Amino acid sequence: MNRSTPGYDKFSFEDIDVSADGAFVLRILISVVYSVVCAVGLVGNLLVLFLMRLRQGRKKSSINFFIINLALTDFQFVLTLPFWAVDTALDFSWPFGDAMCKIILSVTVMNMYASVFFLTAMSVTRYWSVSSALKKKTYRRSRCVKWVCVVLWVAATVATAPTTIFSTVTVVAGEKLCLLRFPEGHDWLALYHIQKILVAFIIPMFIVSVNYLMLLRFVRRRSMDSSNPRRRSRITKSVAIVVLSFFFCWMPNHAITFWGVLVKFNAVNWDKSYYMVHTYVFPVTVCLAHANSCLNPVLYCLMRPEIRKMLSSVVFRVSTPPHKKGCATRSFTQGDTQGVVPLHIMNNGESKLSYADPKELSGSNMIPFTQ
Repeated sequence: MNRSTPGYDKFSFEDIDVSADGAFVLRILISVVYSVVCAVGLVGNLLVLFLMRLRQGRKKSSINFFIINLALTDFQFVLTLPFWAVDTALDFSWPFGDAMCKIILSVTVMNMYASVFFLTAMSVTRYWSVSSALKKKTYRRSRCVKWVCVVLWVAATVATAPTTIFSTVTVVAGEKLCLLRFPEGHDWLALYHIQKILVAFIIPMFIVSVNYLMLLRFVRRRSMDSSNPRRRSRITKSVAIVVLSFFFCWMPNHAITFWGVLVKFNAVNWDKSYYMVHTYVFPVTVCLAHANSCLNPVLYCLMRPEIRKMLSSVVFRVSTPPHKKGCATRSFTQGDTQGVVPLHIMNNGESKLSYADPKELSGSNMIPFTQ
């Protein structure tokens, strides 16, 4: 296992005076948060998949197709959280065996990459869809989006290859840990983290920021012509929330990871501050990054008015008892004769409706019928 400690001669574990109780409480707290994130993420992403499936059946949309893949990615990601919750509660002792270590770690990393890739693709699609007046090309665009999704899944799989190859259960100080064990004599771990920082944060963050800034500029120009400041303000807030949530969920984790890369290359010393941050703060940043899988369904789906209307309709149907639902009716007109009859009567081929003169109905608003 390639874990050298540059600057170790200037620092000793004897210099550290921390309470073990604090670490235990933190581990239990993180395990609880993992469990909550798992439960909320499962419900939220399943709900998004259900609503998007309904909407996609009515209207094909490139952005909706990306949202479906994003929800599928986050759903798979949160399925791994119970394993990490147990691992954290047991002081990072892995009880599930070597095969599960490789599977869970690979699935976690692959879906991390895939989630970031789909978020980036959605930012590009949003700008392209709004700025271009391309209509009547839905079929061609939907085929293109499907191929883009395939490419993104392949890219996430390729980026996960080092994790799949080098992940294993290693015995450290008598404890079985699920780790990445790289060959000796090379800075594999530092290069692995550099790949993660560049591919999963810096490059996607740059693309997302540029596309949303161009989107805001385009909307502001159009808003000046259409004098619709309310719509411009709504889009500005939506874009700001999306970009800031992505940044604040992932930036702390990647910042500490980059600190570790600097330590690995002897750019900074391995000292007490790094040990404390890596031991107590880094697990919290991982937890914050995982929480992004709960925010994505809200930010990219449930914030949209049309999706909220669909959700309200579904909730109303489920919560309304069948016996309280009124029978469906249909209005009809025949000359001066108007009325409303139940649909199951009109649709019955054996039913015979008799029309009466409205003057003979004595103010009744229902046309009498006989079977």
